[in-house]
Amino acid sequence: MRFRLTPRETSFYDMFAASADNIVTGSKLLMELLGADPSARAEIAERMRAAEHAGDDATHAIFHQLNSSFITPFDREDIYSLASSLDDIMDFMEEAVDLVVLYNVEELPKGVEQQIEVLARAAELTAEAMPNLRTMDNLTEYWIEVNRLENQADQIHRKLLAHLFNGKYDAIEVLKLKQIVDVLEEAADAFEHVANTVETIAVKES
Repeated sequence: MRFRLTPRETSFYDMFAASADNIVTGSKLLMELLGADPSARAEIAERMRAAEHAGDDATHAIFHQLNSSFITPFDREDIYSLASSLDDIMDFMEEAVDLVVLYNVEELPKGVEQQIEVLARAAELTAEAMPNLRTMDNLTEYWIEVNRLENQADQIHRKLLAHLFNGKYDAIEVLKLKQIVDVLEEAADAFEHVANTVETIAVKES
């Protein structure tokens, strides 16, 4: 860790941790969606929308703090990138739930549960990692594991696409389901972006 002569604004750490905790809430709602009766999905979508709004508030708080702080704990562009990537995760998860409801999907294709399980694990790891930004300790395993999970998500996504195009579904259903699994894949990519940003910060601060 580099020695600094000037004090730094430390509230960013708490705000990043709160943002990551909210993502865990979103991942749990995704898991809940899997086992829910179609008639219960609209209510889950409402709770996900509330979580997404809370995520927006957390992101705006970070940006406001960034704009009003003379000294920051690490580079401003990295703070902006980390906050934006965390926000992207919630946006993609909320979009996936909303699409399931809007498209009146009766049954999600086999494999979506694996996508969501990967996202839930990545959410847990991210929430565990954010408090460690204070010391930059015990972060290497985090970004290695999230990158491994993203590779796993890629494989699941490709298998899902192959399943969707095997002729079992009609063309309109394929379009609906493909959009949902694509958005879930984007959420996995966003987790990797967060991990890569954390790695960049750790390297700069070492």
